[in-house]
Amino acid sequence: MQPTRRRVLVAAATIAAMGAPARADTLNDPRMADRANGQPDARVTVVEWFSFTCHFCAHFAADVFPEVRAKLIDTGRLRLVFCEYPRDQVDLMAAMVARSLPPSRYEPFKDALLATQAHWAFDRSVDPKEELAKMAALAGVPRESFARFVADERLKNEILAAQAQAEQAYNINATPTFIVNGRAQTGEVGTSYAGFSRMLGSG
Repeated sequence: MQPTRRRVLVAAATIAAMGAPARADTLNDPRMADRANGQPDARVTVVEWFSFTCHFCAHFAADVFPEVRAKLIDTGRLRLVFCEYPRDQVDLMAAMVARSLPPSRYEPFKDALLATQAHWAFDRSVDPKEELAKMAALAGVPRESFARFVADERLKNEILAAQAQAEQAYNINATPTFIVNGRAQTGEVGTSYAGFSRMLGSG
């Protein structure tokens, strides 16, 4: 799904106004360390920039990734690194909660949010923040911890800084975007296993 140019510019302006670094300080905050599926010594590393409120990202996670995992990750050929590309404040809150979880809980939480985005993100009869708090509770996060997570300005700035850096480096204009061999690829590569494997030069 296409992120809005206005949202990207607002995020960049917010970072600049608050004096945040041009790139996320991942060395001092373990929450910004890689969240990935696959072995560190896999033949190829691909970075997926995704949005928690993107229908196409949800499709990739539910319908394409299982085959990617079975044929490429579990065989040691691929490591997939997950990076959040928030498109709005709701998306950003979801990213902050996901990043605050222990690494082992990150991917299950990510997948649960993507699978239920029609409810917590798009159902106008509910409060997205409240629904996120309920989803976080299922992942073992007490309400007071959830409130602390979504109020963490440092973490918010680091997520936005990483996003701004990716936008500048790869000119990301849609999600999911996959970075492989320094090139950004989107569209067909996220819609089917055949498209994804062609991106890697695989059969």
